[in-house]
Amino acid sequence: MNNRIITLDEFIIKRQKDFSYATGELTGLLRDIGVAAKIVNREVNRAGLVNILGVDGSENISGDEVKKLDMYANEKLIDCLKNSGECCGIASEENENYISLPNVESKSAKYVVVFDPLDGSSNIDVNVSVGTIFGIYRRLSNEGEEVQVQDFLQKGTELVAAGYVIYGTSTILVYSTGRGVNGFTLDPSIGEFCLSHRDIIIPETGSYYSVNQGYYQKFDLEIRRYIDHCSDENRGLRYIGTMVSDIHRTLFHGGIFLYPNTRKYPDGKLRLLYECNPMAFIVEQAGGKAMTCDLKRILELEPTDLHQRVTIALGSPLILDEMKTFVKRYSTQAIF
Repeated sequence: MNNRIITLDEFIIKRQKDFSYATGELTGLLRDIGVAAKIVNREVNRAGLVNILGVDGSENISGDEVKKLDMYANEKLIDCLKNSGECCGIASEENENYISLPNVESKSAKYVVVFDPLDGSSNIDVNVSVGTIFGIYRRLSNEGEEVQVQDFLQKGTELVAAGYVIYGTSTILVYSTGRGVNGFTLDPSIGEFCLSHRDIIIPETGSYYSVNQGYYQKFDLEIRRYIDHCSDENRGLRYIGTMVSDIHRTLFHGGIFLYPNTRKYPDGKLRLLYECNPMAFIVEQAGGKAMTCDLKRILELEPTDLHQRVTIALGSPLILDEMKTFVKRYSTQAIF
């Protein structure tokens, strides 16, 4: 039995052949994100000891209160992506507009990165797990020129890589380049992410559902009927309020994660570019399904705005098929 430790850097380099454009840039970009995750992890773990807990006093473009640690994570991700020269532009949930990055050392960067720097920020002050979500696209605009908004408004099917980091009892980075899903746990004794979860496959079904049931009365009829069904089947309700944490659990134990529309958020609350596309990519690569609550495949949605919101349901394939039957049966809209 081979128990040799495989680090994230080593794994990425060995798997470089997976990339459609295997010239090294994407390899370096994934390594840069890993470095940023280590820095953010360090601050998350000591946030209670320094003055970066609490509210920053501003709101992001989506109208959410910006937490101090959110801004720290945002700045560190931008810094790491800016310094390497492998990224030509970034778009963050915390910034109103995308940022075009200058060329470094005559490099002509080919990729743009979208990210939610600290998902679940409302949980920061109470020491509940939070995370980082990222997606990587190959630019559409001409190399050597400034990036354009169209570089970011690509369908999720065009992602060349996506992943997330969960800062919990242990810190785990999960990512995919379209050839399956692998997870890496941070070993603090050596400061490296080490391969811990190889070829992750989501269970076909599951006995858990994850939704903010406090909004039950604000959901559409078909979603209420489906939640009733989950309760009737004695499925366990598990909801943390950090998308990364809820989906990480679903990925390993099966079930379904739901974030439907409400009266306050008629189009849904989660952001297509920063949250839904990357997580849908991961779940599909692990054998699951991801769709809106009116049954459109998340990865096929055409983005129209950097901060576009959508509904989402993702998880085990058989559970998603079951949800579809309830939506088709009870929806007042025409569902095809």
